[in-house]
Amino acid sequence: MSGHNKWSTIKRKKGALDAKRSKVFSKIIKDITISVKENGPDPEHNPRLRLAIANAKGASMPKETIQRAINKGADKDAAALMETTYEGKGPHGIAIFVDATTDNIQRTVSNVRAYFNKHGGELGKNGSLNYLFDRKGIFVIPKGELNPEEFEMEVIDAGAEDIVLEDDMFTIATAMEDFGNMMKKLEQLNIEPESASLQRIPKTTETLDTDSARKVLKLIDIIEEDEDVQNVYHNLTLTDELMEEL
Repeated sequence: MSGHNKWSTIKRKKGALDAKRSKVFSKIIKDITISVKENGPDPEHNPRLRLAIANAKGASMPKETIQRAINKGADKDAAALMETTYEGKGPHGIAIFVDATTDNIQRTVSNVRAYFNKHGGELGKNGSLNYLFDRKGIFVIPKGELNPEEFEMEVIDAGAEDIVLEDDMFTIATAMEDFGNMMKKLEQLNIEPESASLQRIPKTTETLDTDSARKVLKLIDIIEEDEDVQNVYHNLTLTDELMEEL
């Protein structure tokens, strides 16, 4: 399995744990809201909203919750949400990239900086670590009744770089520029992904001893718990032992 697909599979499994903490709903609601503010409440004419709604359904979000998020985004008097990113080094120099959506930039940057400072890291300048990550489209699709060989041929034509079947779920990685092509292909096949997103995948990873890696994971978990944080990416090698802890 290639490095970036292994990473995305790990992110999916960890996402299931995040869902137990109810964090995933908060993330999706913000994504729906900001999508509506950008391009309107009609998913037929708003690809980002259509994707956010698909992700909401994949996470079993109730229809009324989805509609409330759409209504909130359409409310001109609602607080404006902004998307921002932060880059820094965690313990032992591990690169950490943070995606956030916030209505208060000062609050968010202050919180993120404090997390780094208190846990052996340091917040850096935006762009300082971007070269360590690739933007990839990541699609998670239930196997269901799909014929693996036929399905793989279809998605390869749409730009799939990696396809992994594990636990009756396909995880597909595409180049960022092929993200839209893959979405169109899945729509043509009448396949609704459990999730579809652009993720930052580390080009290479760094291996630490278990105790050192635990310190990095503690910082990552604390950052992820912040209400403004949507995603956290890093270049720590996730060994089998660390996977057990996740």
